[in-house]
Amino acid sequence: MSRRPTETLSMGMGRRTLLLATTCLLGVPAARAAADAALLQATRAAPPPPPPVTPKRPVRLERWGHVRVDEYGWLRDPDWFARLQHPETLQPGIRAHLDAENAYADAVLQPTLALQAELLREMQARTATGDSEPPEPDGDWLYWSQTRPGAQQPVYLRRRRGGTGPGQVLLDADADAHGRAYYRLSSLKRPAHSPDGRYFAWAVDVRGDEHFELHVIETATGRAACVPIADCYGDFVFSTDSRSIFWLLRDAHSRPTRVFRRPLSGGPDRLVYEEHDPAFFVTLSRTASNGYVLITALNATASEIRVIAAADQAALPRLIEPRSPGLVYALDHWGDRFVIRTNADGAVDNKLMLAGIDRPGRAYWRELVPYRPGRAITDMRAFGGHLAWIEWIDANPVLLTMDRTGGARRQAGCDDAAYALGLDPDAAYDSTLVRFSCQSPRRPVQWETLDMASGARGVVWRQAVAGVDPRNYVVERIDVAAADGVRVPVSLLRHRDTARDGHAPLMLYGYGAYGFNLPADFSVPDLSLADRGWMVAIAHVRGGAERGMAWNTQTLTTGKHRTISDFVDCAAYLAEAGYTAAGRIVGHSFSAGGIMIGGAINLRPELFAGAIGQVPFVDVLNTMQDSSNPLVASARPIWGDPDDRTMFESMAEFSPYETVRRAPYPAVLATAGLLDDRVGYWEAAKWVARLRDRSTGHRPVMLLTNMHAGHQGDAGADDLLRQRALFAAFAIRAASDAWR
Repeated sequence: MSRRPTETLSMGMGRRTLLLATTCLLGVPAARAAADAALLQATRAAPPPPPPVTPKRPVRLERWGHVRVDEYGWLRDPDWFARLQHPETLQPGIRAHLDAENAYADAVLQPTLALQAELLREMQARTATGDSEPPEPDGDWLYWSQTRPGAQQPVYLRRRRGGTGPGQVLLDADADAHGRAYYRLSSLKRPAHSPDGRYFAWAVDVRGDEHFELHVIETATGRAACVPIADCYGDFVFSTDSRSIFWLLRDAHSRPTRVFRRPLSGGPDRLVYEEHDPAFFVTLSRTASNGYVLITALNATASEIRVIAAADQAALPRLIEPRSPGLVYALDHWGDRFVIRTNADGAVDNKLMLAGIDRPGRAYWRELVPYRPGRAITDMRAFGGHLAWIEWIDANPVLLTMDRTGGARRQAGCDDAAYALGLDPDAAYDSTLVRFSCQSPRRPVQWETLDMASGARGVVWRQAVAGVDPRNYVVERIDVAAADGVRVPVSLLRHRDTARDGHAPLMLYGYGAYGFNLPADFSVPDLSLADRGWMVAIAHVRGGAERGMAWNTQTLTTGKHRTISDFVDCAAYLAEAGYTAAGRIVGHSFSAGGIMIGGAINLRPELFAGAIGQVPFVDVLNTMQDSSNPLVASARPIWGDPDDRTMFESMAEFSPYETVRRAPYPAVLATAGLLDDRVGYWEAAKWVARLRDRSTGHRPVMLLTNMHAGHQGDAGADDLLRQRALFAAFAIRAASDAWR
């Protein structure tokens, strides 16, 4: 969020001295908590105004014999999709309501402004050394990025191998963003160089609506190599011979549907592939060998891949295996063959297969790594003489490797009970060294190498984070028995001085959708909470794949209630086991995790002091019947098809908006983006209105709408920390007695 606090409270030397003295007597967590309480009490705030009264304009909805009344459907502008391009044309009544909600949230949160400022300063101090990454060797060059202290965006550089000095700047994104109201580099494809190093490209959104513009420059001169390409989805790939660039169009319905090839020597774009099925999306990538461009069409339950020999300027896409219901596969190029990760033949958690380049179809696939239930293979990367892949074993990722004969097996993990591990997608193909990152809730990111031939490990780079000593924190992995007996893993961080006596407040994260695993990664904002005596936990609920892909398939369509009940069971156990207490938990999730958060506070509101719904998907039943929404067709295998009565009834039972009831709800902070084409702003607005209307309690229910951004919000480094400081201050306030 870019909406900044309008008031700050300076921290004078007197309070610093008092804080140091108190720390010696009470220990760090107790001292920080006492200081926070003092900050909250020191802010002289007028009583907040009454919340906005959202007019009710009831609409009777009937289907499959079910009758519903939607009082707040008017908040969805009927021309909402057109408003994404012209937000100034939003209906005046809707804009006035969103403005009133923002003003109310600002007023309620005004007593936390000093605490927000303190948290922000603390987070900035821990990242003051600037963020960077280890240099990546490619050809004669080393490539890397870094964020300078105080900068909001990274700078991308290169230097000749063996050279010295600061390096050649390829893109100073911070300077490029200067003077723009919005600036976000694509997360689908970060800036990249061509194989011969002659070109450098990046995709940037300067409007906030995730329509990216692709830029290509000549590295020697910095001059544009072609006219910027508008309306990109964010994916792009250079051809092997560096003579052209493939890019992915974001069409008029905001869907990635067409792949084009643009010659960098000049000439028109050529259409390479077009997807006509609205239930499928397209992604664009390349193999590790750089020998093939991959065009993947996929949805939640099926995929198909076409390959293009990247050096062939006239090559047409070649289909590997046609799409069929339930078949999902991915591939990489490995010498004279393809290696394929797939769920074929009932391999729910995936297996690895081999196929010849000339005969790549499923009929010719042969097994390389067998399917092992409960051990999901989630990523892989081929090297000239070796293969590396990630398996999730007992809810933690593990790196495994083998050589081309299937021998020389290696394995690597990280040290803590819960951690995150990731493969480097850009490591040199002809190397025996696989690079991977390790981090945990108490340990900053560390990049390591594993020699796949010898088994030797080495450290390449460590993230510099000021004032963080991992020995001051404890990371635990807990298994919670769900109502149906399934063991749900929970990753937990606490300060070593925080006792498990039922007094600590607890921040509980969760997501549970799309088979995405929620990593137990390092977070400066989470350390700020831990330093204040908070427990910080991640509930790895079903819907992810931490304990196998069945962890996800169990929650599709009529099984979605399991995600919600898992989160509730984890919260209840953490309270019963003394990690926290009922009424001391603040839940937090993002986007599709809104189903989980909204459903949890509907089911057991007394467990929670607060809930943060970040662009939450909560109006499931109405959205899935909205034919104007371009995501609906691809989402039906996940949430359900309302044309099927059983699925309709299931959605009616788990959709948070439909199941808000008369109950004493916790404090709620929901965020939305006016330009969001994934989760419309009205979902959070309707949810807040209904919660406020039906709650029998007195805790505030608030909505903050970013009026100039979409689903991802603002992207500057300080903007991201500012939002996390806001969430932390809300949580601290919610867990206090102020709103009870």
